[in-house]
Amino acid sequence: MELAQVRLLVADFRGCYRFYRDVLGLKPQFDAEDGPYAKFTPDGGSAGIALQERRHMAQVLAELADEPTGYRSLVVLRVDDIDRYCDEITARGAELAHGPAPMTDRMRVAHLKDPEGNLVELQEWLVPRE
Repeated sequence: MELAQVRLLVADFRGCYRFYRDVLGLKPQFDAEDGPYAKFTPDGGSAGIALQERRHMAQVLAELADEPTGYRSLVVLRVDDIDRYCDEITARGAELAHGPAPMTDRMRVAHLKDPEGNLVELQEWLVPRE
């Protein structure tokens, strides 16, 4: 078994597409700013973050037409230098909700939200994982 993607169901597809492409700097596999689907694969991996219009997926599962409440997901991205990356993304319009700050003695984190309110955690590992 292989993880192919984590897919976020979104109402504001264009806003989310631009956030992951233009603010976080992820590269889409193909140009699909108008949806209904796009996948972003970070360098060095095959799994990715995908976006799908909620109304499009509601054609398959009707209950998805209901507007979700509260946090729906937490996307975690590992970066080499969290301070530098946070400086880059805030210059491109990101608003940090928290951090960068220590999470444990092994990692520092920062948090922000995409246009749909999905929480994104940025991690910098200070000590290699064993």
